[in-house]
Amino acid sequence: MDLDALGMFRWRTWKARLRLVVAASWLPNVALALALTSDLLLFHKPPPHHCQPDPALLPPTLRSLAGRALLNVSLPRLPFTNSWSPCLLLQYPGPDPKPNGTRPCTRGWEFARPAAGLLSTPIIQWNLVCENGWKVPLEQISFLLSWLSGCVILGSACDWYGRRVVFVLSLTLATVLGLGVTLSISYPMLLSLRMLYGASVAGAFLSLYVTRLEICDPNHRLPATMVANLFFVAGTVSVPELAAVCQDWRLLEGLVTFILGLLLLFWGFPFLLPESPRWLVATRQLERAQRVLWHMAESNFSPAESSSVNLAVDAGLDRLFAMKPLPQYHCICKIFSTQTTWRNILILSFTTFLGYGIRYNFTQHLMPHLPSMDTASFLLAGLEGAASLLLIPMACCYGRRANLLLWTVIISVVSLFLLSLSQDLPVWMVMFLSGLGLLASQAISVLSIFFSSEILPTVLRGGGLGVILAAGFLGQVTTPITSFSRTPSFFLHHLVFASFAVLSMLCILLLPESQGRTLPDTLEDAEGRQSSLLFLPCWTPQDPHVPLLLPHHQQTHYGQRQLFRSGTLGSNPENGGERHESIWNILGTRALGTRGARRVQATEQHPQ
Repeated sequence: MDLDALGMFRWRTWKARLRLVVAASWLPNVALALALTSDLLLFHKPPPHHCQPDPALLPPTLRSLAGRALLNVSLPRLPFTNSWSPCLLLQYPGPDPKPNGTRPCTRGWEFARPAAGLLSTPIIQWNLVCENGWKVPLEQISFLLSWLSGCVILGSACDWYGRRVVFVLSLTLATVLGLGVTLSISYPMLLSLRMLYGASVAGAFLSLYVTRLEICDPNHRLPATMVANLFFVAGTVSVPELAAVCQDWRLLEGLVTFILGLLLLFWGFPFLLPESPRWLVATRQLERAQRVLWHMAESNFSPAESSSVNLAVDAGLDRLFAMKPLPQYHCICKIFSTQTTWRNILILSFTTFLGYGIRYNFTQHLMPHLPSMDTASFLLAGLEGAASLLLIPMACCYGRRANLLLWTVIISVVSLFLLSLSQDLPVWMVMFLSGLGLLASQAISVLSIFFSSEILPTVLRGGGLGVILAAGFLGQVTTPITSFSRTPSFFLHHLVFASFAVLSMLCILLLPESQGRTLPDTLEDAEGRQSSLLFLPCWTPQDPHVPLLLPHHQQTHYGQRQLFRSGTLGSNPENGGERHESIWNILGTRALGTRGARRVQATEQHPQ
């Protein structure tokens, strides 16, 4: 059951139609990046602030003061910095002009005007500072946890209801909830709506990612996914510019919601984002798959060929529909009954968790040498784009597993150097190692997600990817990037993740290498692909050398051979070994009429 080997989505077969669909799947990443990154601006580090003076608490002789003199007699000074306390007022005993203690603020706070970015944020509007400062990390963690839950729940819904349905539904919910966030009148209302908003945006991102992978040409699947990451980076980088233009958080949130609403055009124009025919056939929804494949085939044939193609498709599908198959859906819980699939999800979840969680360590070393937090955000986005570009040639030439192992080794070495020698190394060396570690962590995150999408079966790809993305966001939750203070817990955190990096190198050796040109469609297909060091298909104990991965041409040949043996064409002993065409053969060869199939038909009609 493999559609790629039959040329269903070849770049030349689909022509400009495939390019249009893939390009259309890139653009939503900009809006989704705006929705995710805007949270960092809405609940950014609060600007400098102090309590508003309360003349009623001052002695009668000091109540007539104003301006800086009033602040000097109302606010205590912090030790060592000689700056005003942000959370306390001076307390005076009756008419005595000398204070004898401090007390909390009584009339709110005064915030310094930011030089750029948002001039009004929820922190300023609802005074989320001092005793209410815990509400800021609560919202940040809640938003990331909502992404985690959205990936798991809506990812499983992709396997049950379809990729396009979940994408459109998630966008609709995100648009409605984003409008509610814009009109929020209290912090509890904002917190609850942001949690649902994050889950819906996560569902849109995951369903779009899976759809792009399953409709894309196998030869260009990796470049198309990495270019989509570049569009996500472009959306991340553009958020500070939009904040400088909007200046108010409600206006910024409304603009992001409006851009998300524009993506609902995908609902009205199905040709921009069709339902995945691979998922339709894998779940045996043959009538819907026939309509989608017919819609694709119409753009590939000239009017002179259309009549003969219609007859060929009708003749080929009559036998298939005579079986009257029922749709077969699979729940993500079914992976617990499969050894290889569960092992792969567990290992790739661990590497994704490592890639997201260890960024805090490298940023901690790099932040003292950067001018501002905005510079760190631009640096992280730039390194993510650089990692996506590097992975295109490296993964195509050397394979997914070898690259994942390479970047993990880099992270391990850099982490151990910074953990043991950071106090003795020069500044330029610390900055270089930190930047290299950030680049490696970005590469591991991106490659782990893409790697998992290629080796997971189609019937569980949405739910499996949801679990892996949830593991990555869990790593980001446990290491909040907003905290950059050097504490003993930082060194413990650094030591733990350095140990995780060393352990990941051993786990990666258990992963199977992706065949590159084929995707597993069922659990049986995924279970049959055991090509790791412990499950090499062509290796015997007598062989003197154990290769880490097969060369690219051998991988392709082996993948086609395995598909021929185990799924694409089977033999039945009851009818003398007669071969029966699979669903992919009939829908692919008959509907789209590849060159090879037409050549075989011509040979049969005109034998020499």
